[in-house]
Amino acid sequence: MSIEQGLANDAGHAPKGTGLKKIVAASMVGTVVEWYEFFLYATAATLVFGKYFFPATGNDLDGIIQAFLTYAVGFIARPLGGIVFGQIGDKLGRKPTLQLTIIIIGVSTFLMGCLPGFADIGYLAPALLVALRFIQGFALGGEWGGAVLLVAEHSPNKTRAFWSSWPQAAVPVGNLLATLVLYIMSTTLSSEAFLGWGWRVAFWLSAVIVFVGYYIRTNVSESPIFLEAKELVEKEQAVSYGVFEVLRKYPKGIFQAMGLRFAENIMYYLVVSFAIVYLKSVHKYDTSSLLLALLIAHLIHFAIIPQYGRLADRIGRKPVYLAGAILGATWPFFAFPMFDTRNAVVIVLAVTIGLCLHGLMYAGQPAIMAEMFPTRMRYSGASLGSQVTSIFAGSLAPLLATQWLKDTGSWLPTAIYLVVACAITTVAVLSLKETKGIALEDVDQEDAAREGLLTAGRR
Repeated sequence: MSIEQGLANDAGHAPKGTGLKKIVAASMVGTVVEWYEFFLYATAATLVFGKYFFPATGNDLDGIIQAFLTYAVGFIARPLGGIVFGQIGDKLGRKPTLQLTIIIIGVSTFLMGCLPGFADIGYLAPALLVALRFIQGFALGGEWGGAVLLVAEHSPNKTRAFWSSWPQAAVPVGNLLATLVLYIMSTTLSSEAFLGWGWRVAFWLSAVIVFVGYYIRTNVSESPIFLEAKELVEKEQAVSYGVFEVLRKYPKGIFQAMGLRFAENIMYYLVVSFAIVYLKSVHKYDTSSLLLALLIAHLIHFAIIPQYGRLADRIGRKPVYLAGAILGATWPFFAFPMFDTRNAVVIVLAVTIGLCLHGLMYAGQPAIMAEMFPTRMRYSGASLGSQVTSIFAGSLAPLLATQWLKDTGSWLPTAIYLVVACAITTVAVLSLKETKGIALEDVDQEDAAREGLLTAGRR
């Protein structure tokens, strides 16, 4: 489904004169750019970095584990970015924050493509890679909250999950582009050429699409509800905003957001990263075939996420998310036996099912988190709750799974790991109150009442 089709299908609910189509496009383009770059690193870490930036040990899994350690650095930086850019976004606005993050990520990714390898400069090569990875993750930590909230705060109450799911759908598009570029390079170049310089082209291309994303983001407006909240903060000296305020006033919301992200984040990186490691190391599956499988899976993931968002608007946020958490726990028990068949169609099906189950959790996240926090601290709350989780979820998932595979030769420890994660997320979902159709103005009104602000009025 295209954005235009979505607009046509939902025209009866879209507010007039808000430029919602432009807002959705701006959020999506920037998200595509940034996840193109972030996933490019994840895929390159699996296929290239272990051999290029680290000394040979005789075991390919050792290099992949070291590459995943540098990959994890980006996740560690993300909460810091969420704190810094969340504070900026709640004070200055979503738009300027998103313009800044896209530039930072673009520059750091381009420079990664310029780095010499271990054979050229020794351990300075992975050190520089880690530094750039940290900067990339720092900026991405502030990107997600702004992109999804810009759409959520412009969306109609009855269709907020649908509209705010489009930036989520942009993630597989970014991943799709990264996979496509690497697939073209790996099929048109020899293994030596791809490892030597071909992978760099994908990183250099980020400079082109960053300019496109930045330009589109300069032509969107701030959400009216944010401008009203900003005016209130400036008028009422007793009213605060940002990271420290949300930690003080809404700690339960932060922990709930972290719980929601836990299984979703772990499952995603097991499906798109560890699956590659498993198929390459255990079954010696060729790189091009693996990338082609991911291409197909990402296309379906993109198409289905907005449909899950629409479903969350119809039956509620909790039932859809709960289905994802419960069904997600079953994935490894049938997916890895499907991988073991070495049948291309079966492998594509296993990866695609994994991403479809993941989408049940992923699609409704922006709406749920937007409805959990008042506007004056929404950017900080959503960013902090989402990005802190990545330190001990997505960053560790492929690393732990690869280590367990090396130690035991089995996928079973990874399966148990995902089951535990899904159980934690299930508890978090059950602790939520259903917010389908709620007005964000009502969330602000409730917050104002708690603060005793008579001037907040009724927006």
